[in-house]
Formats: sequence, structure tokens, C-alpha cells
Amino acid sequence: MSLLSDNLRFLRNELKVSQQAVAHHLVITRARYSKYEEGASEPPIEILLRIARYYRVSMDLLVTVDLRKYKLEEILKLPDNRILLPIKTDSKGENKIEIIPYKASMGYLVGYSDPEYIENLQTMSLPFLHNGKYRAFPVEGDSMPPYQDGTYIIGQYIEDITDMTVGKTYLLVTRDGFIFKRLEIINGNSITVKSDNPFYANLEIPFHDLKEIWLYAGSFTNREQKMLDATNEDIKNLLIKLMQQIDDLKNK
Repeated sequence: MSLLSDNLRFLRNELKVSQQAVAHHLVITRARYSKYEEGASEPPIEILLRIARYYRVSMDLLVTVDLRKYKLEEILKLPDNRILLPIKTDSKGENKIEIIPYKASMGYLVGYSDPEYIENLQTMSLPFLHNGKYRAFPVEGDSMPPYQDGTYIIGQYIEDITDMTVGKTYLLVTRDGFIFKRLEIINGNSITVKSDNPFYANLEIPFHDLKEIWLYAGSFTNREQKMLDATNEDIKNLLIKLMQQIDDLKNK
């Protein structure tokens, strides 16, 4: 037996269909499909693709994840069949928050849908975060003051773009990395986000580039906050005025 064969048998039983019915849809014989479920034979890539389309489960999940551990309806309703692990609690009943380490942040872009990867992440608990699924992500740069390099943003998982609220801040997992911004506009097929630092231009992110959405729920850092330098603030305000004047001249 193999993981694939176990998954095929599980999915068929969940749908309450016969091997003959599945084989007919795949345009193969029942005997051939039966060998896939028994683990006596492995389907070629073109047949595996048909199987994935039939069950509406990605090929990646079919061969790498034990689907028997999850409810089928939960797998099917998640974008790209991504499995978000259930909420975990510690011995005190507190919600466990997975922490994405700085050095392994790029690895999350590959492993975010891998239950084994997520299970191996370090966790922490905060007594004021109860309902919902939370994770902590490292952020860099100065686009969202007062948060700076070394800060971890704790996000609450948002299942759908339609659940986002204009004006709130989000940690967005995209194909290129983590983006921590404030939601400006929800467009037809993209979102526009902005930085609280006025030096940064707005950013438009297509829906298909979004892997995960996490609503800001808190933050922590082990680095001391920098003192506000009034002189630097004056320089910043002066530069902002100059930029506005330049824009005004361009528009005349």
C-alpha cells in the first residue's frame, strides 16, 4: 500500500461511488483503477491528472498528504486544497501560535500548505488570543512605522478576500514573500494596499498572487524601539512638502 492508494480508496468511499464509476470517468478499465487503489501499480502522470480533476484534489495532496486525517469538505473548500491545520491548544487551553523564523521565512512560501512543515514550527501562546487561527510572521523595512526590522506580526487567518476590511492592516503571503500593509481598495481582480510611511507608493496585488491573508492581531519584538529624532522628523516633513510641490508642478 502507498499514500496515494490509501487516498484514492478514501476519496472514493467518501463520495460513495464504485470503482467502475471512477474508471468510466477516467476512461480506463476497472481492473486498472483497482490496481491503483491496491498499490499494485502507480498511475502515469496523465491519469493522475484526471484523478485529481475527478476528485477535485490537487496532485500534490494526493501523493504527499494522508487525506484520511481531514474532512473531505474542508479540503475541497480551501483555495488550491491548502490544508490549514486545526487550532491547537497547550496544556492550559491557550491557543498555540506558530512562529515563522526569520531564517526560514522563504521556506514558508513552499511549505505553507504542508502539514508536516507547519507541525514542526515553534509555537507560543498569548492569553488574550482565543478564537481563530493565528501565526507570527517576521517583517522587515520601515514602511509601517512604528514596526521595524526584528518585529513579528501576529496575524489571524482570513479565509476569503471578501472578509477583508478597508483601512485595516494585513500580513499578506504572496508568491514573492510577506507583505505587511494597510488595505486601501478591493478591486475587481486585485487589491491595493498602502504603507503608513508616506515615502512608499501604493502597491497593487492580483488575487492570484495571494497565497494567504492574515489580519493584524498583535506584534512583538526583542529589539528596543528607536528614539524619535525631531530633526529627522523635520527633514521628513520638508521632503514630503517638496514631493507634493513637484507633483503639483507636474499636474499644471
